[in-house]
Amino acid sequence: MKAQPGMYEGSPVARYYRADDPEWHWLESRDAPDVQAFLADANQQHADWFRPLAPLADALYHSHLARRELAVKSLATVLDHFTCWSETRADDDYPCWWRHPNGQPQRSECFLDVRERAAGQPFYDMGDMALSPDEQWLAWTEDTQGDERYTLWLKALPNGTPRQLLEDIGPSVCWAEDQTPQGATLLFTRFDDTQRPDSLWRLWVGLHSDAQVDTDTQASAPTLILREDDPEFWLGVGKTRSRQWLIIESGSKDTTEVHALPAHQPAASPVCLHGRTSGVEVSIDHRPGAFYRLHNQSGPHFALDVRADTPEDTGWQSLLPPREDATLEGVDAFAWGLIVAERSHQEAQVRLRQLSLAEDGHTLIEDHYLALPNTPASQLLEDMPHFDARTLHLREESFTHPPRWFALNLDSGERTLLKQVPVHGSLSPEQLVSRRIWATSHDGEQVPVSVVMRADLAGQPLPTLLYGYGAYGEALDPWFSIARLELLERGVAFAVAHVRGGGERGEPWYLTGKMANKENSFHDFLAAREVLVSEQVSQPERIVACGASAGGLLVGTCLNRAPEAFCAAVLDVPFLDVLRTMQNPELPLTTAEYSEWGNPESNDVRERIAGYSPVDNIRPQRYPALWIEGSWFDTRVSYWEPAKFYARVTQAQQGSAPILLHTDMTSGHGGASGRFKAWRDAARQDAFILWALGLVTMPE
Repeated sequence: MKAQPGMYEGSPVARYYRADDPEWHWLESRDAPDVQAFLADANQQHADWFRPLAPLADALYHSHLARRELAVKSLATVLDHFTCWSETRADDDYPCWWRHPNGQPQRSECFLDVRERAAGQPFYDMGDMALSPDEQWLAWTEDTQGDERYTLWLKALPNGTPRQLLEDIGPSVCWAEDQTPQGATLLFTRFDDTQRPDSLWRLWVGLHSDAQVDTDTQASAPTLILREDDPEFWLGVGKTRSRQWLIIESGSKDTTEVHALPAHQPAASPVCLHGRTSGVEVSIDHRPGAFYRLHNQSGPHFALDVRADTPEDTGWQSLLPPREDATLEGVDAFAWGLIVAERSHQEAQVRLRQLSLAEDGHTLIEDHYLALPNTPASQLLEDMPHFDARTLHLREESFTHPPRWFALNLDSGERTLLKQVPVHGSLSPEQLVSRRIWATSHDGEQVPVSVVMRADLAGQPLPTLLYGYGAYGEALDPWFSIARLELLERGVAFAVAHVRGGGERGEPWYLTGKMANKENSFHDFLAAREVLVSEQVSQPERIVACGASAGGLLVGTCLNRAPEAFCAAVLDVPFLDVLRTMQNPELPLTTAEYSEWGNPESNDVRERIAGYSPVDNIRPQRYPALWIEGSWFDTRVSYWEPAKFYARVTQAQQGSAPILLHTDMTSGHGGASGRFKAWRDAARQDAFILWALGLVTMPE
């Protein structure tokens, strides 16, 4: 057919346009032959345009590999009987998991070869793995398609034959503490028709007494523990570090209900520790004699309470009251007390706080923050399986320093470096500098913007990649990227806009960027762009915007409103067809998202979402160059959302900048599962970014 006005002649958009469906809704029919044909043609258009840049992408990829230590060994975790760790060889995508009896490293053995599990699979993701209480059996879940529907497997360690137990379950699996020579209980979740984990099940697994032979292993039929009927709530289960309780959470985006099961009696009736109250979020941990509850019932910044761990005790007592200048984000319980993660609103910085408690469980003996040498930075408590551990493993990193792992002795205060990610090549972390600037948004709010660049280029405007997310209360705390060095070395500044809707400045920062306040996110992102220019960090004509998933919504909306602000944009599995998606409760995630975006059955909510939904606000104008990525098996952002956006922007384009779509036909929302393919994908994006910033010339 003849191309419509504004269409690029010869593009898939021109060839597949249907006058009776100008909004391209026909792309939602996955099984229609034209859908895959359209995506294949768009992929070919993308490949044809990119071909001259392919040598650059290849060079970026190999340079990235040269900077990285390809053979990777994780920190060892000492369990009750075995020490476990993973090793990934230099030429492998996936690791092997190893173990040896504690204190006997000469008896090391591989107990799970993930390379073998992934062999021949175009996609492979291990959802979870869990060792039985006696550490002789391994249960794990895996997804071989990318649609986040998992299969449960079991094997005796180290060399038993893997047995498939169940299909089509959630990713997480958890052992109870009821193991006997005859068997043990596994807990897992199942999905409803919208891929919402709506039910929690237990499965009794018979374990053969000879751990080397599991061919006689049998499993009973799963038994339902709890079903969640509210379509906005998801179920999940975990085990306390004390190993005494299984904690069951049923949560929406802003409300939590918590039940508990005795870990040694998983067939008992669940005990409700916190009932459902709209708008109240809760997490619970345990020490013998006491439950600890982190909650926002008494204020948006969260408080910490304590009560006895007997079912009849329902009286919570305050341990840490809420504060106006900080939000409590997490609690980890140990025999000696608690580690609390606390975020400063003013500094947009998380600190770990050590609370040493008396035997009564609520009297504070000591309260102080763990040392954090540099800020802004990220500091996380690594997995610590032993409840009585007095040496903590901490992970620290920043925009300029790669991850480092430390052992912190709580008795002496001594910090011991355990491991640091090495960085090779001509640009070292010491040659980088980061800073935080503050943008003034439309309402006067100060928005933090983080920037990292080469130290020798600081003080002059640079081509810039501006990244944004700003949803679900997720915080983009400082992280180091070896792949990012390819851009930094070529003179690009990397900036992060910490817009409202994220969690960088605590719970209030999230609340003022969601639902009816979502417009703040878009204003904040554009304000971040402006302050980069006014502070002479960035060259105004050379700024590329980048966003993934809900960050794609952020960037897509800003492109419609201010396309001249950016010379290009990268949209990775972007959430773009917001209104139509939120109007379809049959799609995965939709009902759970009502408390994030709103339910468009309400007229005012529908009008509000329609006012920013990227697909619904495309208009004829000069769009910058766009690199749009989708995934065929994505259950979080359906492949048709980026495809529709590509088609409609191509029609509306009044300039000459390319509008490109690539759909990965073998992966899901997280992209490629193998690390080498993921790095190649990143190198292609970086080649596009360097071209868009004018740092390379497209060969003739």
